[in-house]
Amino acid sequence: MPSFRSARVVRHSPQQMFDLVADCDSYPEFLLLCVGMKTRPRGEDASGNEIILAEMEVGYKAIRERFVTRNTLDRKAMTIAVEYVEGPFSRLRNIWNFAPEGEGCKVEFFIEYEFKSRLLAALMGSMFDAVFRTFASAFEARADKIYGKGAAPAKV
Repeated sequence: MPSFRSARVVRHSPQQMFDLVADCDSYPEFLLLCVGMKTRPRGEDASGNEIILAEMEVGYKAIRERFVTRNTLDRKAMTIAVEYVEGPFSRLRNIWNFAPEGEGCKVEFFIEYEFKSRLLAALMGSMFDAVFRTFASAFEARADKIYGKGAAPAKV
């Protein structure tokens, strides 16, 4: 099953990065392949964490797919857990962690996924892999645009 993991230190606070990733509605403005997003608040889980259902439309050339995820925003632990609900995948799991690091924040990103269709996996799989490899830098560039560049991050 394809998966990708990255960790990097950015020059923004954990709260700023958490808020930026939690703002799913803005994804079409800066994420490759994301051509549409609709979100619906779904209340809270038993621990009081905010739950959001997100329907993302991804596209490349003539191919368009939609999928729905359940996003759990745990502000106390500074994590965002993304669980697959419906769409073209047989499995999708994504976790974000945000922790103070020097004057900035260490952002950890993990995703694993598997398409239901072998044809779709052949058509979109390598493109998804390439996009996930650009996620960290796309979010960092978005943070720089929203919050300003700030101080240089410490090395990890």
